[in-house]
Amino acid sequence: MYITLETDYAIRIVRYLITEGKRVDAQKISSKTDVTLRFSLKILRKLVVANIVKSYKGINGGYEFARENASDVSLYDVIQAVEGNCLLSRCLDSSIGCKRKQENVCKVRKAFDKISKEVKKQLQEVTFDTLI
Repeated sequence: MYITLETDYAIRIVRYLITEGKRVDAQKISSKTDVTLRFSLKILRKLVVANIVKSYKGINGGYEFARENASDVSLYDVIQAVEGNCLLSRCLDSSIGCKRKQENVCKVRKAFDKISKEVKKQLQEVTFDTLI
């Protein structure tokens, strides 16, 4: 199992913006992170919505890290911003739910739930200050 390429790129972009420490235009972000400009813009929009990145319009526009400290954002935050729910199985997604209507008795679902919670906890513990 892999994280998606989009999530991998989002992590690169956030890490770059933190280390840069100032407003950077999308073209430079694209160049420095080896992510196409088009894909960078798509990812940056998601990061802005999640309040991980700030965007500025105009001649001096660009993007910058939105939080006070790198420790304020975890890997989980970025994955959540790009992917949405970080669950091991679709049956855990409340918008989909269990197709068999066995939420309370299914041992497989309970196992996936336990593992998903542990993965979430581990991802939340890895903040960007430890990745710089």
